[in-house]
Amino acid sequence: MDSRFGVIVRSVAAALPSGMTTNFLRVPARGLVHLSRIDPRSTAGVSVPSRDDEALKEVAEQRLKENRDTLQKLQYRLWAENKRSLLVVMQGMDTSGKDGVVRHVIAGMNPEGCKVTSFKKPSEIELDHDFLWRIHQQCPAKGEIAVFNRSHYEDVLVVRVHGLVPEPVWRARYETINAFEKSLADSGTTIVKLFLHISKAEQKERLLARLADPEKNWKFNEGDIAERKKWASYQRAYEEAIAKCNTPYAPWHIIPADRKWYRNWAVSEILVKTLEAMDPKPPKGTFTAGQFKF
Repeated sequence: MDSRFGVIVRSVAAALPSGMTTNFLRVPARGLVHLSRIDPRSTAGVSVPSRDDEALKEVAEQRLKENRDTLQKLQYRLWAENKRSLLVVMQGMDTSGKDGVVRHVIAGMNPEGCKVTSFKKPSEIELDHDFLWRIHQQCPAKGEIAVFNRSHYEDVLVVRVHGLVPEPVWRARYETINAFEKSLADSGTTIVKLFLHISKAEQKERLLARLADPEKNWKFNEGDIAERKKWASYQRAYEEAIAKCNTPYAPWHIIPADRKWYRNWAVSEILVKTLEAMDPKPPKGTFTAGQFKF
């Protein structure tokens, strides 16, 4: 990514009159990615006369409701068309809000045609196969939307940071991933990849909140603290994975995620625009009411 990306985000937001857009969240083709230059608390793209946080939040949440309704309709059309599919890949540090996106954005869609898969630590059987074996099984069929909560990218992130395989092995996976995603795209699957970009300070607050809230305490894991100590290593791993695997057929979007309402709005906007661009069309009916007696 161009090193001026953070500046570009602010400039685009300042230029918006009254509309709302997420175009600038898409990672530009080619170049390096510098996560430290992208503000995780950005509200760029949400435009109201007043830049007051509450006013921005109110506008974004209203838009989110509208987008959920639109997503339901577009999903129905995709399901009825039964020719193409949509794959949504979500990645992010612990507490970045992947589950939150599922609850607030994805949950409104019909589960008959939308499935969410969370990829945890591989099982022994999964480890006996290539790293994409378990991924391919969960890819969407025609008419479906599949959402990956973590994904095949764990094999160039966690695996890299913890040194689970030699460097030449995980480095070769960038090309393998690109080929895999190209194969899906060639088969009619539109791919949207979302990196939920959270700050280290915000992660600390969310981890502390989990400890303090009896309803959320179960989500806390001691391993989160160990992973947090590897923050810099994970940031480098994400930067390279995004840069190496950002293609026209499977683009990455970097979503500022410190503000949950902004994160949810941005993801909903991207999904609506993606499905609108796909423009799924249900098949035309072959019968009319006049043909039958009721």
